[in-house]
Amino acid sequence: MKGIPFLLRTASACLAFTVCIAAWSSCVSYAEEKAAPRFKAVAFDYFVIFDPNSVIPEVEKVFPGKGAEFTKQWRSKQFEYGFLRSITSRHADFFRVTEDALVYTAEAMKLDLTPEARKKLLNGYLTLKPWPDAVDALRKLKASGVRIITIANFSGKMLRANAEGAGITDLFEELLSTEVNGTYKPDPRAYALGMERLKLKKEEIVFAAIGAGMPTAQSTSVTRPIG
Repeated sequence: MKGIPFLLRTASACLAFTVCIAAWSSCVSYAEEKAAPRFKAVAFDYFVIFDPNSVIPEVEKVFPGKGAEFTKQWRSKQFEYGFLRSITSRHADFFRVTEDALVYTAEAMKLDLTPEARKKLLNGYLTLKPWPDAVDALRKLKASGVRIITIANFSGKMLRANAEGAGITDLFEELLSTEVNGTYKPDPRAYALGMERLKLKKEEIVFAAIGAGMPTAQSTSVTRPIG
């Protein structure tokens, strides 16, 4: 569905304390004027913050007329490979997973992926664009006193490059990659890593991600027009 804003829903936190990015100012005021929310931290998946479709223009330059289709298939294979590696305990840097998925997609679509094109397209995952509402929302969330980290399958290199490019590194207490303990979400061990780093109980953390498979009632599935 197009145009659905970033939604952060905490069902059991602060009497169903609800944060919608379209109304962040009023929500922050609520947090300041009322009792502090029961959750103490938010752990973000990177696709809640960054738009994976921002690679489409670069793909379109390399493969004219194929940008959207190629990007969709590439992303699908990227997560499929991650899942397969997870269930077979064959962890690899997610940037490598992304490259493997890229190569597969080019071959499946019978497109010539030159070394130069491979490098250019992979760089797209180091220079993703934030969703329009994300940066301001993160700043207001941090200002309200909530701790912010990532729990993402992205490698540390990918997390840092994108945060630095968007100028938001300072908003995070830690850019935490699941590569630290050799897992991929939705493996429960990936979420346990966040609890370990934050030194908080799971009910004190909101886990925000695209889709399902998250560990608590404090989790929220965020809708984005990814396609």
